[in-house]
Amino acid sequence: MSDRNRRPAPGRQPARPDRGKGHAASSGKPQGAAGPTAGAGAPASHGPSGSTRAGRREFARHRPPQPATPTLIDQIRKPILVSFVVFVVMAVGLVVVTQRASASYGCKTIDTVESPAPGELGQVQPDQGNQHVQTGDKVEYQTCPPASGQHINQVGFGPIQPKVYGPNDPAVPNGWVHNLEHGGLVLLYSCDKGSCDTASLAALRTFYDQFPTSPVCGLPPGSVGPVIAHFEQMPTKYAALVWDRALYLNSLDTQTIDQFFLRYGERLSSDGKLIAPPEPQCSAPSASPAASSSPAPGASGG
Repeated sequence: MSDRNRRPAPGRQPARPDRGKGHAASSGKPQGAAGPTAGAGAPASHGPSGSTRAGRREFARHRPPQPATPTLIDQIRKPILVSFVVFVVMAVGLVVVTQRASASYGCKTIDTVESPAPGELGQVQPDQGNQHVQTGDKVEYQTCPPASGQHINQVGFGPIQPKVYGPNDPAVPNGWVHNLEHGGLVLLYSCDKGSCDTASLAALRTFYDQFPTSPVCGLPPGSVGPVIAHFEQMPTKYAALVWDRALYLNSLDTQTIDQFFLRYGERLSSDGKLIAPPEPQCSAPSASPAASSSPAPGASGG
């Protein structure tokens, strides 16, 4: 049998020439050189079976979800949170200030309200001394609110600046008792008893603005008094104090408080000598015939 008529056995295929080599040779490229990189835009290739084979597989792009329209709760959540934080900080600050203030003094008893003697205003409070202490010393007052007692003698700490002190402003008796010693008036108000609302604080500022000059030395308002401060250890809503004397009120009777100060803030004896306060800010005026024949107003006060 000639080679022309010889056929391959069934199931066996004759070896085919290497198409890759022929392609490389015909294209002029060296054997083994890489063709175009498959990717976006690459032409489709054909597999051995003749079917079309796709290039780089396309993937859908991931798009982040668009934020939803904020609800009313979302809009007010942040302001509410901020307000809550501010409230907590203020509350903590108030507790710290209160603790520091209470740590600087103590009260053995709270004064009781007594009926005034005929023709008098307020009541006498037993003298608690006038010794000086250091800024860090704790003072124990026998009676509160104290109309006398130990106090600080240092600029900025005692006497303190006459003005209206707010409920959270530091103003303790260790400081303002020194104002009493110089003849000033101290007016105290209680938040627990209801005098810290807006209207009450405004009325206290008005009282400060109309305060009279002192009766003997003629000291203008703002020199040694009045000091208007928050205080809780007292029996009434308001308490007006001068040295060794207290006037307790449940309403802000400014006319009575002015009279109380003019009668007892600075006092002369029957012979024209200053008998109160312990450290007057002027010399006693020269006695006049009228003064020598009759006692000065309020000289009978204790």
